[in-house]
Amino acid sequence: MTGRIRPWLTASVAAVYLLLHLPVAILMAFSFNASRFSAAWTGFTLDWYRQLMDRDDLLRATGRSLFVGVTATVLATVIGTLLALALARHRIRGRRGVEALLYAPVVTPEVVAGVSLLMLFAFLRIPLGLGTIVLAHATFSLPFVVIVLLARLSGMDGSLEEAAMILGADELATFRRVTLPQLAPGVLAAALLAFTLSFDDFVITSLVAGPGSSTLPMMVYSMVRRNVDPTVNAISAIIVVVTTALVLGAERLARPERAEPAR
Repeated sequence: MTGRIRPWLTASVAAVYLLLHLPVAILMAFSFNASRFSAAWTGFTLDWYRQLMDRDDLLRATGRSLFVGVTATVLATVIGTLLALALARHRIRGRRGVEALLYAPVVTPEVVAGVSLLMLFAFLRIPLGLGTIVLAHATFSLPFVVIVLLARLSGMDGSLEEAAMILGADELATFRRVTLPQLAPGVLAAALLAFTLSFDDFVITSLVAGPGSSTLPMMVYSMVRRNVDPTVNAISAIIVVVTTALVLGAERLARPERAEPAR
């Protein structure tokens, strides 16, 4: 019976992956199309990638996206690391409730999160701009950082930290010499994930951005609305490749290390 079911399962998985990745594959293929119209293939060209270098607006938007992504990632990673350590290494009253609240922003629709952040900035009279985008991105990236690090901390041996403190090391020295080296792959994985989420975000960014603070996803969206520009396919293909590489790197770093068999 199992032998009969397995081909159907394989075919179902293949169909799902084809449905998920075929549109992206078509977009990347047509980024090399010589025609200005995506519906007809007329030949191979790299002209659209070359033209990206002449688009000052895209370059400025890319610079803003990189600035926002790096800044928000640093904030989310530092705060998320401290929060994960507090939850994993200390007894906190209501810990389960705090951990449950971490998943609320993850499942909250981006439109709701963006509107709530916009209302908060308006209530606090914070002018919209790159600063509000950074705060918004750090806010919605924080739960992902904590979740990744909690998974990493659950697989770490706490006896090494206890041994270091018994031998005379204080908490700061123990964190710097024992905890952080073990946690470093998880921290880097969480940072890569946070940067990917920030760099790709459009919905929340469009709600909390001010004049002159359009990021790359916002610029791409405005280009698609105005006209059919083949450079959109090129910049979209680059975004797909970069974000896919970051996600794969984060997943590889977050994967628990397997203990080597004793010889």
